[in-house]
Formats: sequence, C-alpha cells, structure tokens
Amino acid sequence: MTRSLFAGSLVMPGIISHLLAKDGTTAVVPNALAARTTHFPGRAKRVIFLYMTGGVSHIESFDHKPEFIRRGKHGTLPREELVAPTWGFAPGGQCGTQVNDIFPHLRECADDLCVIKSMITDENDHFEATLGLHTGSYTIKRPSMGSWISYGLGTENQELPSFVVLAKKQAYGGSSLWSSDFLPGSHGGRRIKPGSEPVRYLNRRLESAEAQRTEFEFLQSFNRLHQKGREANSALSARIKSFETAYGMQNRMPEILNVRGESDATLELYGLDRKQPDGFGWKCLVARRFAEHGVPFIELIDDGNWDSHSRITDHEKLARRVDRPIAGLLRDLKQRGMLDDTLVVWTTEFGRTPKGTGKGRSHHRYAFSSWLAGGGIKGGVTYGETDDFGENIVRDPVHVHDLHATMLHLLGFDHEHLTFRHAGRDFRLTDVHGKVIRPILA
Repeated sequence: MTRSLFAGSLVMPGIISHLLAKDGTTAVVPNALAARTTHFPGRAKRVIFLYMTGGVSHIESFDHKPEFIRRGKHGTLPREELVAPTWGFAPGGQCGTQVNDIFPHLRECADDLCVIKSMITDENDHFEATLGLHTGSYTIKRPSMGSWISYGLGTENQELPSFVVLAKKQAYGGSSLWSSDFLPGSHGGRRIKPGSEPVRYLNRRLESAEAQRTEFEFLQSFNRLHQKGREANSALSARIKSFETAYGMQNRMPEILNVRGESDATLELYGLDRKQPDGFGWKCLVARRFAEHGVPFIELIDDGNWDSHSRITDHEKLARRVDRPIAGLLRDLKQRGMLDDTLVVWTTEFGRTPKGTGKGRSHHRYAFSSWLAGGGIKGGVTYGETDDFGENIVRDPVHVHDLHATMLHLLGFDHEHLTFRHAGRDFRLTDVHGKVIRPILA
C-alpha cells in the first residue's frame, strides 16, 4: 500500500469542496470494481480456493487403491518400481467416500465433498503446472483466475479488495499467481502475510478518522483533475482506485484480521489459539471473515511444500497442519448458512507417481485428485477414476481448463463469453478449451 502523498498535512473540507466544485465533477474516476451482473444466476457468490503447493500424492489422500494396497502387502506388485500407498483409507460420512488416514477431520466432512479423482494437467514441472492451474496458461503470463472472477463479479464491498491471497511464502510462480496482467489493475490480488504485520501501513497515521478522510479526499480531488482527458488510461484508473481501496482497508481490514473476538468454540473448530496470528487455522478463519464481508475470491496458499521426492512420510505432518483447519472452515460455513453459496475448492498442481524414488515419489501430471464443496456442488460423491495403481485415468478425465469452466459456471458465467479484448483478440481464462463438469452439479 502506498503512503499518502500528503503525509502529515491537514486540509480543511471547505477547500476540497471548492476544488470539486471548480472541477465540475465528483465522479470522473470509473469504478472497475463495481458489482456486475452475471450471464445467468449463479449458485455461488464467492470462492475460497485452497492450494496445496508442491504436488499432493493422490494415492495417499483421496484416490483409494485397494488392489494396490493389497498387492503391496502380499508382495505381488506387477512391477518392481511400484511402491504401495503408505497409509490406509477408511470410509467417511454417510456416503462412504474413502479418505486417507492422514486426513481424519476431512474424512468426517465427506458428505459435503465432491472428490474428483481424474484431474490432469499439461506440465510436469512445478512452475508451469502451478501457473497453468492459476491462470489457464502454462508458459505465458496471463491474468489469474481470481482476477478473472473479480473482473466478472466486481464486489459489493468497496472498502476491501475483491481478491485476496493469504500466503506467508510465495509459491512456484510468485506474484504471477495473483496478477491481473492485461485486465485492469484493480482486479489484481492483494497478498496478506500471516504474522505480526499482515498488511503494511494498515494502521491509520492520523489520530482521527475525520482527518484521514479529509486528507484522502484532498488527494483524490487532484487525481480526478489529472485524469481528465486520460480516461482511457486503465493503469491510471487502477492507481486512483487503489487509493480508495487502501483507505477502505484501513477502516475494515484490522477488524477482519483480528480473530480474538471469535468465540472459544469457533477457535477450537479451527484448532486455533486466541493469541496465534498465523498458521493455516488463522488463514481459514480469516477466509471465512473475508467471505462474510463480501470478498468474492479468497485464496489460501499452504506454506508447507508437498514435494515429497525423498520422503513421502512428510505428507503426514503436512496433512496435520491443514486437515483440522479446513474441516473447521467447512463446518463453520455450513453452520452459518454460508456453504450453500460459497464454493470451496481444494487442489494441488499435480499428483505423485505410484513408482518410488527411494522413499519418496516424483511428479505425476497424468492423474491427481481435487475436491469441491458447497456453491452448487453435489456432496458425498466422487467423479472420475484411475487404474488400479493410480497411474493413468480410465474414466472421465478432468483437465484444469474444465475445473476453471465449472467454477465460472457456478458463479453464473459462460466461460466462453467472459472475455477481455487485448492485443487484437478476445482472451478468456479457459483459452480455447474447457467444458463444464455437469454431472457434479447439484
């Protein structure tokens, strides 16, 4: 956030009124974040996107392979390099969806989950696969899905960003994962770092809200004067809008980020200590609070790394960090009546091979698992299937473009018509691909 150009100055409101009257307008700055009408009524109003960076092993999370486990125990695997799953599975909920033992809390939420076992992506490298998952483009920087959704929906809460990213560390791809690229800059994601100072300069410098408002209006009056004749400059519009959002954030953001006012029962749900300013539990609780305040796209990036080349057993401690908080988020949204119109997506960039690499597993783009919940999704179901060893998809493949198309559909958009004109062509999140996965829609 940029500091005010008039730090420490106080300007009388009468001067501002005189400037605005002389200018002849108070509404020159176009609002790129104004709420917009969707193509058709959507089932979801917002998305909470849970990204597990590094590549979660599908055969040790949500893709149960009983034959693989059985043959591993009996020493009858068809190929020497195959290594059977490390942990067992058990059915969860009334639906009986099989979930790995390292996710005991999520297993209890199985009736709300739609597990996709047949995800596929185009790249086997972390950077490209992560970029493709977030932008639909594997090689060239493009607007992130959060930016596309912000562009399509806008936001009803003008005091907060329309797209926030909760991440202490950058994942593969860095800030490209929340960049707006050629979309108006207002749609870029606002990164929030868990810790003692999640957002820099968030605390108000001036003693009174009235003085801060006066300074802000004075600055914006000059911005409006400067913008006359430059209305087509989207970068300038975004810059001006950023000051408005920054001012609003100083009013609302501290309240959202401070979870100490939550009840003991709610904190317990997320496995969170009242004095704990970070951790995945804090991210999940803050995500719910952003959702309550009208933010349409909230991404949580796990600060661990599931890239288990040398030790697949690392998955156990990584799962322990996120399992209870994510289950708590689902339960909290449900008991508040928010899950019906909140789409929750859990995913990673690719899976891991059924072949062993020492005590670990390597990258595997040909099959991995994701799940969705709420927001118009059928709960308690699975979709797609891999072979007995989780190596190749044998039924209903779901490409990353299909996941994006389905997310947009649930928000009320035809993914082929949510476009932006740039460099002489109409771009979209799904490029020239993507189909809605209709069997999983409620």
